Amino acid sequence: ESRVSVIELFTSQGCSSCPRADRLFESYAARPDIIALSYNVDYWDYLGWKDTLARPSFTNRQRSYATLRGDGAVYTPQAVINGLAHAVGSMSGQIDKALAETRHRLAGRQPTIEVTAGPDAFTLNIGEAATPPAKPATVWLASARSSVTVTIKHGENRGKSVTYYNVVRELSSVGMWSGRALQLTLKRAPFVHGPVDLGAVLVQADSGGILAAAWIVAPKARKRH
Repeated sequence: ESRVSVIELFTSQGCSSCPRADRLFESYAARPDIIALSYNVDYWDYLGWKDTLARPSFTNRQRSYATLRGDGAVYTPQAVINGLAHAVGSMSGQIDKALAETRHRLAGRQPTIEVTAGPDAFTLNIGEAATPPAKPATVWLASARSSVTVTIKHGENRGKSVTYYNVVRELSSVGMWSGRALQLTLKRAPFVHGPVDLGAVLVQADSGGILAAAWIVAPKARKRH
């Protein structure tokens, strides 16, 4: 069974160990079997550089994952895989192991998800569950920029120019999925505008596990460096 996996990278412009993870992340972002999303967090801002891409809501998402897993682990660079496991974001071996393990844990629980794009709106069709979830799952819409290059002038990465990939700018709850087939229509304008050129939908169980995911506006193929 082919399914898309989701990797969410929590990173920071103020973290000296993050640029290596940001570079590795590009290779995952290029894979067709992965929806890779990066979130800049704000808790290193006190080190002398205010992260230009950070949002408190992204920090809250990372912390809520740590609470759901029960391990309390919040750090950068941290990759959260399929909403269930975490790995050091610069260590491909850890990430690949977590991808295999979480795919196995989610097997058989994923609904189908289809996206139809029109000129002004997207229609999402989320299929029926083989086994309905105990509690409704949240349907999230992530609006992102395919790449942002930032020149960091202070703090631990002073003088570095770092490129971030699939950078989430907004994460919005757009519906709830109870296990029955669900159709949602989303207007294009609020989510894809200006420098925001990517969109992804995630169906996320209350346990944190991402049951299904799809691009609504997919990344263009990147030239390999």
